[in-house]
Amino acid sequence: MTENILEARDVRKSFGGVKALKGVSMSIRKGEIHCLAGENGCGKSTLIKIVSGFYEPDAGEITINGTTYDRITTAQAIREGVQVIYQDLSVFPNLTVMENLAINHQLMAGGTLVNWSGIRRTAEAAAALTGLSVDMTELVENLSLADKQLIAISRALLSNAKLIIMDEPTTALAKKEVSRLFGIIKRLQAAGISILFVSHKLDEVFEISERFTIFRSGENVVTGDTGGLDDRKFAYYMTGREFAEERFAAGAVPGEPVLETRALTLENGFYDVSLTLRKGEILGITGLLGSGRSELAKALVGYVPADSGQILLNGLPVRIASVVDAVRHGVACVPEDRLTEGLFLIQSILDNIAVSRWDALSNRFGVIRRREVEREAAAWIRSLSVATRDPLLPVQTLSGGNQQKVVLARWLANDLKALILNGPTVGVDIGAKYDIHRIIRGLAGRGLAVLVISDDLPEVMSLCNRVLVMRSGRLAGELAVKDSTTEELAELSMRE
Repeated sequence: MTENILEARDVRKSFGGVKALKGVSMSIRKGEIHCLAGENGCGKSTLIKIVSGFYEPDAGEITINGTTYDRITTAQAIREGVQVIYQDLSVFPNLTVMENLAINHQLMAGGTLVNWSGIRRTAEAAAALTGLSVDMTELVENLSLADKQLIAISRALLSNAKLIIMDEPTTALAKKEVSRLFGIIKRLQAAGISILFVSHKLDEVFEISERFTIFRSGENVVTGDTGGLDDRKFAYYMTGREFAEERFAAGAVPGEPVLETRALTLENGFYDVSLTLRKGEILGITGLLGSGRSELAKALVGYVPADSGQILLNGLPVRIASVVDAVRHGVACVPEDRLTEGLFLIQSILDNIAVSRWDALSNRFGVIRRREVEREAAAWIRSLSVATRDPLLPVQTLSGGNQQKVVLARWLANDLKALILNGPTVGVDIGAKYDIHRIIRGLAGRGLAVLVISDDLPEVMSLCNRVLVMRSGRLAGELAVKDSTTEELAELSMRE
């Protein structure tokens, strides 16, 4: 019988009157890659924080390496070899790579003098464990997210990690970076280290894990071998809902051109991009990291104006030098990073929806008509099914999927001709993803021209009717979804 490194039995936790965990149980075997999945709010993060000693459970037991705790401290968890790598990675952006790698070792060593040669040796030893190859004196804030993640993993291995918990580690990584991470995870497994991989992305669950556990609403739903899982079962276990396979079909007769570009160019971004987006269609643009797809999205709405070329709306050339210009012409963009580019996190849900319409919702003296704001925001909350008990709560209290719906509502409240969605379902769970896809299809069905920019190939294949591929800043090809496969799209994206 395979020995377990971790067993959680009947673990319960409440916050006020909210029951986050209602008696969940889970086991992880030594040297296993185990996926913990579930929608936002299902209790995944609460259990992780209990296992790592950050929260104290109300009831239940945790057994690690054969030792049972009814309450484990962070110090005990670390001594047992438990290391958690959270989504924010917990790196220090203002410190160098070697300082980040060696900081835990240095703190444990104590002393009042800094041994810089010792710090470098420690850092280099940590980097060698994952194959991290960066300048040790570089500030971490200047590194890619993938390298920051390797720093967090390397630092965990220095602490004699036996169980590494990775909380949504691929949320902001490109496909190539995900493959690199998975290779490292497999090497860690070969060295006898157990991995708890927390994710709601079914393709990742299938690719990396041997067993899985799914939570829903703070309760166990199922545990089993990944080999016995398929897309439909996974979605049902996660959400309790049945989802039909859908592909978007634009109207039989394509609508007239709405948004066009002619030889659009942004130095060090993209070159000579000419495309046509028609009324009532969903056009996809995909490509690897660095292909120029995100830069194109920003240029189309004036966030980073193009250097040359033309943008046309309804057949007429327009100048879009700012986001204000874009909105005035009826073009809006839901950005890839909603937390830093799309939302005012500490402001209310209501104000986040209404902010793009302040002028229209103000009187001639500039005073906002609050009743109209509340009425309009409430209508969009109902229309897009934003799950909140109070629209006056800060938008940061919402799940990722509901935050994305708020950004959508903000722009849909305007009179749009074209909507650009850059990574429309990044960081949202599977139920919210289907809801957002349904909303997008409905918008196109009502005649809106929609441009979806994403590196999620199954997403663009199910959501779009045409897909353009970018490579090295240029358009490299076009596929009609009804006549193509995901594999053909991937091959075209990666072709040299």
